[in-house]
Amino acid sequence: MAARVQRMSRTMLKTLRDDPADAETLSHKLLVRAGYVRRAAAGIWTWLPLGKQVLENVTRVVREEMDAIGAQEVLLPALLPKEPYEQSGRYEEYGDLLFRLKDRKGGDYLLGPTHEEIFTQVVKDQCASYKDLPVMLYQIQTKYRDEARPRSGILRGREFTMKDSYSFDVSDAALEESYRLHRQAYQRIFERLGLDYRIVSAVSGSMGGSASEEFLAPAAAGEDTFVYCPACGFAANTEAMTTALTPADGSGHPPVEDLDTPDTPTIETLAEHLGIPASATLKNLLVKVDGEIVAVGVPGDREVDMGKLAEHLAPAEVELVTADDFTDRSDLVRGYVGPQGGMAGKAFRYLADPRVAPGTSWVTGANKADTHARNVVCGRDFEVDQYLDVVVVEPGDPCPRCAEGITLDRAIEIGHIFQLGRKYADAFELDVLGQDGKPVRVTMGSYGVGVSRAVAALAEQTADEQGLCWPREIAPADVHVVAAGKAAQTELALEVSEQLGAAGVRVLVDDRAGVSPGVKFTDAELIGVPTILVAGRRAKEGVVEVKDRRTGEREEMPVADAVARLAALG
Repeated sequence: MAARVQRMSRTMLKTLRDDPADAETLSHKLLVRAGYVRRAAAGIWTWLPLGKQVLENVTRVVREEMDAIGAQEVLLPALLPKEPYEQSGRYEEYGDLLFRLKDRKGGDYLLGPTHEEIFTQVVKDQCASYKDLPVMLYQIQTKYRDEARPRSGILRGREFTMKDSYSFDVSDAALEESYRLHRQAYQRIFERLGLDYRIVSAVSGSMGGSASEEFLAPAAAGEDTFVYCPACGFAANTEAMTTALTPADGSGHPPVEDLDTPDTPTIETLAEHLGIPASATLKNLLVKVDGEIVAVGVPGDREVDMGKLAEHLAPAEVELVTADDFTDRSDLVRGYVGPQGGMAGKAFRYLADPRVAPGTSWVTGANKADTHARNVVCGRDFEVDQYLDVVVVEPGDPCPRCAEGITLDRAIEIGHIFQLGRKYADAFELDVLGQDGKPVRVTMGSYGVGVSRAVAALAEQTADEQGLCWPREIAPADVHVVAAGKAAQTELALEVSEQLGAAGVRVLVDDRAGVSPGVKFTDAELIGVPTILVAGRRAKEGVVEVKDRRTGEREEMPVADAVARLAALG
């Protein structure tokens, strides 16, 4: 089957020599410089001809693998009424991330960030019996989130392309099978795309549900940090990293002793004053949870991860206390708060990291100005209301599986799969008649792939000093033909391009007049098609040069041999 031959003389393509002034990440710089995308507004991007082809190639791979597991494609509206999201509770949970708008009659609408609610309504309308299930539906569509700081080009935009799919089953066992099918499909998708990826344990967040895994593409520009254990292979999002609660024998600790510690309101000043490591102190961070003051206890050498804390306490609103919050609380001495003496559980609810285990002894605030207390033992002098993994994860922390030290790496989230369970089915009373004629509550899964984000992830992972370097599966062409000279070279370049096209090879041919060979070669490297064919100094002999864009290996050969070799690659 013949393939397309694109002539650059007829293609809207403008490359840039310099990086955009606002570009921070490699993918942002190169996708703009190579003429794949252009900025329309903050977090909003125009896909130009070559960029649209790459985006469509990613879409094609995703669609083929979704179809292969029996999922059915639909297309839901992006403009949605607010009522379904109010019914699920997410209209408020999404907060400022949600694009909200009104129509001319005053009706409230939103731009869809994700579509669990609407898919649930569709299945409720279409499926009445267990015989109608299981069903898997998907769409590839534009999503909208009002990011506070859209950045990194198409990696974090306010408008982006996503594949979201949903499974509907009558039993938990059937849901696990749908989840397995999607997991395997995602592995095939990312392998076909040529992405280096990791599957890590994750938390569900506002999506709800139980089991959850992320597909992460390691990259310096990644906004996600994940943990990895070289010893056993354990991998998880930092938000899903857990620490075992290991009680100690606290019977041998001496009684609590107050210490005069003037001008030591911070862990650093306290540790220096007493000549002890920060890890021997207990930090008590005060936050407000839906307006209620709550204390969070962690070892003094660790920081509280506010993102993890917010995830644990969602949908409650979590914020740090301010100086004004101490005004009417004489029992709270700023910089000297401790959980002992009946403070924990009475003056405030006390949450703690598992490292603050029963039997452990600490130096902490004595609830008096310029005073701390030592030998404060958890379980003897204070109780913890709830244990939560809330510290910022650090390299060397013990692996929850084998206890060896973990490492940290940056990555781009390219996919996420959830076993939602019955959260949305309960909200919308999604039932079908079971085999016994009685109503059965449906259970759901939700599965997302960042289609436009995958383009950026590939650019980040595969680019080199010269420019982009696309895998063949998603490149805008298989071969970039360069006419490096005058009439004879251009004539041969067009002739070879037609032969390659007839052999089923997609071709981008640089036939631009008045452009120097140096500029053409630079553009070929920048644009990143996997094979570069040059019609140059030996054009009159019918000899061309074939270069592998990734390895830089090059070889001269007759046109017929070049066409045969490149056709065989497809």
